[in-house]
Amino acid sequence: MIRLFAALAIPYDIAQPLVPRQSGIEGARWRPQQSLHITLRFFGDVQETAADDLDLALEAVRSPPLTLSLGGVGFFGEGPDIHAVWAGVAENERLRVLAGRCEAAARRAGLAPDKRSYRPHVTLAYLRRPDPAQVAAWVQSHALLKSPSFEVTRFGLYSSASTSEGSRYALERNYALRG
Repeated sequence: MIRLFAALAIPYDIAQPLVPRQSGIEGARWRPQQSLHITLRFFGDVQETAADDLDLALEAVRSPPLTLSLGGVGFFGEGPDIHAVWAGVAENERLRVLAGRCEAAARRAGLAPDKRSYRPHVTLAYLRRPDPAQVAAWVQSHALLKSPSFEVTRFGLYSSASTSEGSRYALERNYALRG
């Protein structure tokens, strides 16, 4: 079994200004700069044979390059069950189409449908039972986050391995965005 997800890498010049924002919540597990990405579809634990089928299905995905920007921040969960803080991605219809095509590729590879609605974001930290007041203060102090636009010409299939320091991601395959 291999844990997989499809994602867009964040360029260095977009990710670097996010690093100073990674403080102010006690116990947060802040993601290293090189791990920042926009998930297109989380596949979860996949058998090796299904991973090969998924690779072939993702290779067939067609989408033109994307122009994206980050905007705003938020969190997932409520009260003491808040489990992540994130930077938002400005609304982009082509991004939603690409995510939908990755979902379709997963289904063609025999994977179960993702029942969650797609919310593009960059996870900045994972949290375990944080102080909701600290999370609210963090959101308020970073609410005006806005990045310059950036172009994305590839998406990747990444593996995720759990370590004592958090998840480590490895790029397994790269796919060109082309119309």
